[in-house]
Amino acid sequence: MQKLEEKIGYRFHKRELLNTALTHSSFANESHDQDCQSYERLEFLGDSILGYVTAEFLYRHEPRLPEGRMTRLRAELVCEQSLHQVALRLGLGSYMRLGKGEEHTGGRERPSILADMVESIIAAIYLDSGSLDEPRRFVTAQILKNAEIGDSHRLADYKTELQELVQRKANQHIAYELIGESGPDHCKTFTFRVSINGETAGEGSGRTKKEAEQMAACEALRKLRA
Repeated sequence: MQKLEEKIGYRFHKRELLNTALTHSSFANESHDQDCQSYERLEFLGDSILGYVTAEFLYRHEPRLPEGRMTRLRAELVCEQSLHQVALRLGLGSYMRLGKGEEHTGGRERPSILADMVESIIAAIYLDSGSLDEPRRFVTAQILKNAEIGDSHRLADYKTELQELVQRKANQHIAYELIGESGPDHCKTFTFRVSINGETAGEGSGRTKKEAEQMAACEALRKLRA
C-alpha cells in the first residue's frame, strides 16, 4: 500500500478507506467479514467530485470556451478510456481485491473496473483528507495537467466530424447502436457501435449515451484517418 500511496501522491490516515477503494463487489460478496465493503459507494461520490473538479478547472483555465465545448471536453476527460489510462499508469490492477470468479474472467484488466477504481480512490482521498484540496491535486496531476485543452481536435464534436467526413461521398449512411451497458443504476456505463453502410466503424463507451456515441465516432474517425 505504501508504494501505491507514493504513486497516488497521498498518504492515507485511514488506510481502510484505500482498501475499500480497491475492493470489488465480487470480493466483498465472497468475504466472511461482514464489514467488508466494495468500492461502489465511493465510486458514486468520486464520480461527482471528478466532474466538479474538471468543470472548475475548465471554467477557470479556459475563460473563452463556450458551455457546449466545455461540456464535451469534460465528458472526454472523465470518460472510461481516460480513467483507464490513469489506472494503467498507477498499476491499479495489481492492487485491486477481486473475487475468484471475477479474477478468472479477467476482471483485473477490465477497463470499466479499473476506471471505476480511479473514481473510488478520488472519493477515498476526499474523505480521508476532509477537503477538496487533495482530490483536486490528484485529478489535476493524473488527468488535467497534460490535457491538450487548446487542441481543437479534442474540442471537436466527433459525431459531426464523422458525418461531414462520410458525407463527402454520396449514399453514405451512419447508424449508432447501443450494444451494451453495465454498472449500477446510479452510475451506468454505456457502449455504442457506429456503423457506416452497415459495417462497424468504431465502438466507444461513456457514462451517458451521448458520451458513448461521441467516443464511438472518435474511434471511427481515428480508423478512417489511419
